[in-house]
Amino acid sequence: MVAESVFRTRSLTKSYGEGDVRIWALRGVDLDLYAGELVVLLGASGSGKSTLLNILGGLDVPASGEVWYRDIDLSKADDRALTAYRRDYVGFVFQFYNLIPSLTAWENVAVVTEIAEHPMPPGDALGLVGLKERMHHFPAQLSGGEQQRVAIARAIAKCPEVLLCDEPTGALDSSTGILVLEALETANRETGTTTVIITHNASIAQMADRVITLSDGMISGETRNATRADPRSLNW
Repeated sequence: MVAESVFRTRSLTKSYGEGDVRIWALRGVDLDLYAGELVVLLGASGSGKSTLLNILGGLDVPASGEVWYRDIDLSKADDRALTAYRRDYVGFVFQFYNLIPSLTAWENVAVVTEIAEHPMPPGDALGLVGLKERMHHFPAQLSGGEQQRVAIARAIAKCPEVLLCDEPTGALDSSTGILVLEALETANRETGTTTVIITHNASIAQMADRVITLSDGMISGETRNATRADPRSLNW
């Protein structure tokens, strides 16, 4: 059975600045992402991976080329359509957790479930990332890794079709980062959400179905792992 295409980009470009100071972040990217897979976008700082993730997530628009989410042409969508797309289909996890300090873990997740169409209960989302016992703690009472797992729970609680993660372990040490990667792997396996993790850390690539390497705004390589490594087996 052929896997269902979730994202298709063709000849995707993005630049910043004009004239002699123009910098090309993406230089003609052709990419297909499929339902339910866990993909690592690997590349050094400045390779274009964050720009690509932002375009896939409807946070930015390309200079030229096409980007489709299923039958939605994101490259032609206006602000209202992009807002609806982000709300209804996409969950985001960033390097920094962006939790509301005055709300408990449960309340931080509930903020999202109150506006989602078909959310899972906040407690279930926190249970999925191993934090059911910490749901009534405030961010200041949680470690960095626990706060990032709350952010993951918040992202998956609205049951998005796509989970986009920008350097989710970038602010964490390796042992804490592995707990976060376990939470992402569990969420992908349990919910079937198409999951994209961007990182500069090549060790993380072993846990993916597919690894797509970016260099200088272009896809420079693609590999498929025969098996997905358990995050607990990773070290860096």
